[in-house]
Formats: sequence, C-alpha cells, structure tokens
Amino acid sequence: MNAQLERLQQGYTSGARKLVSDLVGGLRRIPVTANQVTAVAFLLNIAAAVLIYDERWILAGILFLVGSILDVFDGAIARSKGEAGPRGAFIDSTFDRIAEGAVLGAIALAFARQGETLAQAAVFAALVGSFLTSYTRAKAEAIGLDGTSGFMARAERVVLIGATLLFAPLGALPYGIELLAVLSAVTVLQRVRHVLRQL
Repeated sequence: MNAQLERLQQGYTSGARKLVSDLVGGLRRIPVTANQVTAVAFLLNIAAAVLIYDERWILAGILFLVGSILDVFDGAIARSKGEAGPRGAFIDSTFDRIAEGAVLGAIALAFARQGETLAQAAVFAALVGSFLTSYTRAKAEAIGLDGTSGFMARAERVVLIGATLLFAPLGALPYGIELLAVLSAVTVLQRVRHVLRQL
C-alpha cells in the first residue's frame, strides 16, 4: 500500500514539476528573480495568516493557495535563468517554514478564541509533524541518504490546509487540522523508517 501511494505521489509530483518547467520555460525573459517570487509568496502566506486570525476563512484560503502555488514557481524560475543554487534553496526553505508556522499559529489562535482545546492540541501536533517532516529529510540528505519517503510532504499539506480553510465556514477546520496532525505524524514515521533501512 505504501509503495503504491509513493508511486502515485511521485507521478503527480513529476507531472506538476514538468508542467511548471514548461510554463516557466516560455517566461525566461520576465524581469523577475526567483527570490522576488519567494518574497511575494511569503507575503501572501503572512496575509493569509492575518485573515485566518480574523476568521475570514475563504479569502485566507485563496491567498494561502495562491501564495503556495507561486512558491512552486520560484525554483523553476531559478533553474530557467541559471540562478539555481544553495543560497536560493536555503532562503526558500526557510521562508516556507516561517509561512507554514504563521498559518498554523493563526489557526491555533482562532481555536483558542473559540475555546477549542482539542483542536489547539491538533494544531500543535500538526506543526511539530510538519517541521519534523522537513527536518528528517534535511538531516537524511546531510548524511548522504534519501529522505523523501512518506505521503504527507509539503505539497499535500498545502492542499489539505487550503481545502480545510475554504470549507471552514462549514465547520471543516478542526477535522482538517486533526487529519493533518495524524498524517504528518505518519509521514515522519515513514521517513524515519526509510532512513533507518538505508543505515
């Protein structure tokens, strides 16, 4: 089952990257750098966090998804312009973590205002799982191993958080965050197991 899910994930991830590369390939002459795209994506996510705190769920979900989609383009733009390198990758990864933390933190504050204690705990678990998912991959790659196993990577988290925000007016937010917490924890375990097998 895990192997089938990973093949599915690799399939749509590769397809999405090819689509983005094809789109960016025709935009090589645009006067925009990859770091500028990263900055705009980051600011959109921070704006989404502010809207989440105000419980303006649908607009927040739209800004979050637009910012996250833009974040996919920065790497492709860097490669198309020959600007790809460790500096840009480090900046992009760091801003991603800050943005994700801000969005989940704003959700936690909204839950606190509503008195949703269990949902607050789920946000904390989701945040830890999200950061550990990225950390385990980074640590594995730092020691020369593959750390990309697991189903709930950043792209899947973005889709789940975005969908949860859009359907929050219907009461979906606590359930979506609880699902995110569970799937993030499972992904961390999958990555740990994958790395330990390599060792």
